[in-house]
Amino acid sequence: MKQEKSEDRAVLSVSGLTIGYRKKNNEKIVASSLNATMEPGKLICLLGSNGTGKSTLMRSICRFIPTIKGEITISGKNARNLTEKEMSRLLSVVLTDRIVVPNATVEELVGYGRSPYTGLLGRLSSNDNEVVNDAITKSGMAHKKHQLVSTLSDGERQKAFIAKALAQDTPVILLDEPTAFLDLPARVEVFQLLRHIASTEGKSILLSTHDLDLALQMADQLWLLFQGGPLISGSPEDLLLENTFQKLFSHRGIEFDTRTGLFNIRHEEHHTLQVKGHGFRYVLLRRAFARKGVRLERYSNGESYIDIPADDKSIMLVHNGSVIYESLSIEAIVEASASLVESETLTEDEAIIVSADGTTDSDG
Repeated sequence: MKQEKSEDRAVLSVSGLTIGYRKKNNEKIVASSLNATMEPGKLICLLGSNGTGKSTLMRSICRFIPTIKGEITISGKNARNLTEKEMSRLLSVVLTDRIVVPNATVEELVGYGRSPYTGLLGRLSSNDNEVVNDAITKSGMAHKKHQLVSTLSDGERQKAFIAKALAQDTPVILLDEPTAFLDLPARVEVFQLLRHIASTEGKSILLSTHDLDLALQMADQLWLLFQGGPLISGSPEDLLLENTFQKLFSHRGIEFDTRTGLFNIRHEEHHTLQVKGHGFRYVLLRRAFARKGVRLERYSNGESYIDIPADDKSIMLVHNGSVIYESLSIEAIVEASASLVESETLTEDEAIIVSADGTTDSDG
């Protein structure tokens, strides 16, 4: 059986795209040679460092900003040739800006999403009302249907705008940093909602985000935008295997760990202290001491060391065979051990990476 190419399934594609800004006779190119496709029913996250042009790319796809070169195709049609009304039936947008809708209820806001299908007076038909109610329900906002948008929390307001985009009934939905102002539980809810809409409604959803951890867990595909280009696309797992994140987010003092999908901070460690024991408390101690510039090393007959019992008893500081301090508190042990750290200064080449789980590059 012949496998269908991704280009044949694409509901949106960018080809040879150059994005930027034109002012009179001057051009400022932000990124060029961008190529990528979106398939139906996929949740795609656009990632990149600040200043790489994520918002510029999103606004260029929406035609809010004219492209400098290349093509954007939506449902097989060149976006440049589409009228505003045709465009509004193919692509809906949720922007980062905190849009104020005075005195509008959630139902009224979502109703605005039907404007591409209503007449000049903007009156909703019975079918339009059904679509609006369905979008509100699917976005988890049925209990807030008659509430003013201005009284909603940030997370609820974002869900209401997602419902509006859903009511617009377009094959493609674009969201520019939809979780920017939200706390962690609300960010997770928005990602879960978008994940559900993509998989159950067959919508192609592209969102720009800085939530790398959520993107890695929730997205079907990632678009990674490099400074000036290119735009690399693929599944989170394939991009991790290819070590693409390390190239994208490389920066002095920070590295991306492909094993854990987390960023690792390079600490400047100038002292060492030996330790007996292992387990979760060892991991936490290693992290806490790294922040103080102290590297923990496995015990090897040193006169000063930390002893971590196998049970949950107090951690002990030992000097010349005698326990000089003990506590259940990691913080207390770190503070009390200041007088035990060795004066030997480590070279820059001896510095190690301490990751979010407390392991190091020498732990394997």
